[in-house]
Amino acid sequence: MLKEKDAVLKPLMRFLDLLIIAAAYLIAYVFRENFHLSYPFDLFPSSMVVTKIPERIGEYLLLLIAAAPLWCYLLHRSGIYNSWRLRKAREILWTVAKASGMMFLISSALFFVLKLTFVSRLFVFAFILLGFLFLATEKIIMFSLLHEVRRRGYNSRDILIIGTGRRAEDFIGRIHRHPEWGLRVIGAIEDEEGRMTEHVDGVDVIGNVSNIADILHQHPVDGAVIVVPRRRLQSLEETIRTCEIEGLSVSVAVDLFDLKIAKSSTSELDGIPLLQMKTTVISDQDLLEKRVFDLFASSVLLVLLSPLFAAIALFIKLSSRGPVFFRQERVGFNKRPFIMYKFRTMYLGAQKDLSSVDIYDEIYEPEWKEKKLRYITPIGKLLRKFSLDELPQFINVFLGDMSLVGPRPTLPSEVEQYEGWHRRRFSMRPGLTCSWQANGRREVKFEEWMRMDLDYLDNWSLWLDIKILLKTIPAVLFGTGAY
Repeated sequence: MLKEKDAVLKPLMRFLDLLIIAAAYLIAYVFRENFHLSYPFDLFPSSMVVTKIPERIGEYLLLLIAAAPLWCYLLHRSGIYNSWRLRKAREILWTVAKASGMMFLISSALFFVLKLTFVSRLFVFAFILLGFLFLATEKIIMFSLLHEVRRRGYNSRDILIIGTGRRAEDFIGRIHRHPEWGLRVIGAIEDEEGRMTEHVDGVDVIGNVSNIADILHQHPVDGAVIVVPRRRLQSLEETIRTCEIEGLSVSVAVDLFDLKIAKSSTSELDGIPLLQMKTTVISDQDLLEKRVFDLFASSVLLVLLSPLFAAIALFIKLSSRGPVFFRQERVGFNKRPFIMYKFRTMYLGAQKDLSSVDIYDEIYEPEWKEKKLRYITPIGKLLRKFSLDELPQFINVFLGDMSLVGPRPTLPSEVEQYEGWHRRRFSMRPGLTCSWQANGRREVKFEEWMRMDLDYLDNWSLWLDIKILLKTIPAVLFGTGAY
């Protein structure tokens, strides 16, 4: 019955999305057609800023026939039509936002390549913005309605829990705390002889794995979940086989290990299920989004900052002998070495004398600071004060060796001094800035710096990257902790 409901609901959602996108398209067209009539500024005549849209409604309607299915396809590829039962509202909104962002990039690129000059840029912006707002509103309303329906006991899935121990009790408790999931536990099955358990978190124990076939014949069930200790899994092979014969889907709660840091996820290798344990919360899709953001931002900034690059290069050449750029090997993602670029701020030969340093104490001593300052050129002091020497690292970001935000890249000689728990910071690309850099730089001690990096890994989100970038701006402008 649930599959039939999904078979009806998903096409309805797609059809509703098509109508919403068409409505956003037509409203954007009307808005753009009449915008010149309500232009609010008097500094320039409206005819110089926004002109009346050409009378090409037919061509605009032809574009709608292409735009609406494309947007729905992007929503489909983003996973918006997959089950919402266990998803959160912010995940739904983020999915719509990703599809809308891709729609904007693809449509902008197509208009440029195909030279569709009759299409107004204001219209495109209004269409994408309205489409996103309408779709997001529709999804949140539908999300709330489905949750309310499930809370009232409708559209629920009846499941069996195989297991009666501590893990099973915790699992059932989570289901009880989330009625919006629409999961109804009709009973628990004893996985071990002689335990004689009658109830698990208020759920009746209705039998043993030895008579699971009879239980499945007596109770209509939509699925079973095995929640037992890992040592018991092998003994349940026959139980899984029985469920397979009965045509019942079986899930295994794969909390096989008491993980302190790593997060588990499942994947598949040529039909072989794999349990993956990662030390970061970031997924492959998140990495792709982070990389796209880095690539777009670095390419734009490299173009915009090119006059500043040229001016800094000229000052460096005039102030001291040596190359404009300082190239140095650093340790990057998964401990892979790469060459990092900076503007040269020291006299030639300085690195030979400064290459060996105690990362725990020496770099915070006044003597180390004074020693380092002796090698810095006059223009180098200014560049370091405001982190302008770091600008060439946008090249590293563009090439993929670094990210805009991430743990700062480290020298191989410094990595040799790391303790074991420090090395987890290499599980993400190094960044041009990080929590440490946004919070005082050299004023933060080494151990605290490491903890901040690991906290970043454990709580990563694209929004966190944006917040760190925004916090970095005042730290750079005021030269906090720099020398």
